[in-house]
Amino acid sequence: MQLHQLKPIHKPKKSRRVGRGGKRGTFSGHGIKGQKSRSGRKFQPIIRELIKRYPKLKGYRRKGKSRNQKLRLAILNLETLEKKFAAEEKVNPETLIGKRLVYKISGRNPEIKILGKGEIKKALTIEGCLVSKQAKEKIEKAGGTIC
Repeated sequence: MQLHQLKPIHKPKKSRRVGRGGKRGTFSGHGIKGQKSRSGRKFQPIIRELIKRYPKLKGYRRKGKSRNQKLRLAILNLETLEKKFAAEEKVNPETLIGKRLVYKISGRNPEIKILGKGEIKKALTIEGCLVSKQAKEKIEKAGGTIC
């Protein structure tokens, strides 16, 4: 008998490293080789770099109330009221939307502020609008009222 003729009594056990987790066999869904198949793999998502570039607002559930109020505020001057309205007429958000001087913002009537640019000679009744000091003086001087 020679060395190459020797045989073990039992069959050799095939040893293989089984991947961890799941019921997918040896590699458990990680492929064969490479960084993605190793444990503790870390890949930075490409989107992360884009997200980090955006400016962040601090605070819990901050929605920026001052910014939203500015967006919902429509501004008019006295000179436009002088051109579009007759004497003794009412000026309120509904009439301004009707005359297409102001448009609805996201389905709502905007808050309207009247500023004092220009001259007014007609007596107008202003309701439901914010009015600046200068505009208030000019309206009252012309004989109008602010409600």
